[in-house]
Amino acid sequence: MTAPLDGLLVADFSRVLAGPYATATLADLGAEVVKVERPGLGDDTRHWGPPWTSTSSSYFESVNRSKRSVELDLKDPADLALARELTRRADVLVENHRSGALDRLGLGYAEVSSDNPGLVYCSVTGFGSGAGAELPGYDFLVQAVGGLMSITGNAHGEPTKVGVALVDVLTGKDAVVGVLAALAERARTGQGQHVEVNLLSSLLGALANQAGAYLATGSSPTRMGNRHPSIAPYETLRCRGGSVALACGNDGQFRRLAEAVGVPDLADDPRFARNSDRVAHRDALVEALEDALREDDADSWVKRIGDTGVPVGVVGDIGSAIALAESLDLGPTVDVGPGHPRQVRHPATYSRSTTRPMGAPPALGQHNDEIRAWLTRPAGSRPEAADRTTGGNEPCTRHTEGDAP
Repeated sequence: MTAPLDGLLVADFSRVLAGPYATATLADLGAEVVKVERPGLGDDTRHWGPPWTSTSSSYFESVNRSKRSVELDLKDPADLALARELTRRADVLVENHRSGALDRLGLGYAEVSSDNPGLVYCSVTGFGSGAGAELPGYDFLVQAVGGLMSITGNAHGEPTKVGVALVDVLTGKDAVVGVLAALAERARTGQGQHVEVNLLSSLLGALANQAGAYLATGSSPTRMGNRHPSIAPYETLRCRGGSVALACGNDGQFRRLAEAVGVPDLADDPRFARNSDRVAHRDALVEALEDALREDDADSWVKRIGDTGVPVGVVGDIGSAIALAESLDLGPTVDVGPGHPRQVRHPATYSRSTTRPMGAPPALGQHNDEIRAWLTRPAGSRPEAADRTTGGNEPCTRHTEGDAP
């Protein structure tokens, strides 16, 4: 079987997280990705540790697998000419430079597309290319100004960021969606186009029901800790020696929950009979449930409640999450080659095609000779296939400060 994007060439002029996450995903799907990096320095995240791997930082490796790395000094005329040749041969270009930086180098969309009208050119910014073009795009900043921190954390505590650069990740995923949609249109028309994504818009799109609540009422939702604004019980509840995460989504589930924990009368209590009643009387509901849950430990309750079909689990960590996925035969991680830690696999599977085997993240400039030689040969060929078990197909970088884009 072939991968969905076999034969696609991606010029990766991005760095840090959102852009590299997008291009790593395209590589997972079969594209050949050439990562352009600053000579001697490379992507900033190569130096962001601990933790470190035997060759780089785990941060860099997590989003730069299966790429080829070539060092190009875009201030050097000869290297800039090679970069321009790469854009002429590419199907997709992903960049997250500061506004206008690539235009000044002759690598902006208008000039590149005149030589390569089928190119899908994806720009990742913090706040768009208009009035917010000069604003710095940092994930943490966007979590703050974009409202995510306002709904994250304990009700009486400080606004809190999510424990991963989630806005960068969401923007990377949106970039992939935009690129794939533009490629689908190119298949019909033969024409590429400029795709733009930005951190703030990606965050707002991901706020889903919380943004919908504001637009419906004019009132901004607030922090509720682990509680759900519209469903109860849908939170963590204390039991003997720990806590369980409980996601009770309807009245039938609540009745089974009440029976499982030994308090069936709760389901007939007018304060708790319907979900809207339970939301209105949440504090009393939690008190009643926790009184019952104190009689046993978390593992016992997970078994007893889970057997009734009510969603329940023990609050775990990343290690236990990977172990759970392994126990469910989901194959959550893959080997990328000797000397490199395993990586989380691409989450999609296909019935008629496959994702490409992951290759090791590249050393800085690992593919300088082969990429430079290829770019000086007549157009029409692809870079020679790389061994993904020892350093894969890898490329591109970018020149912006920050924790995203």
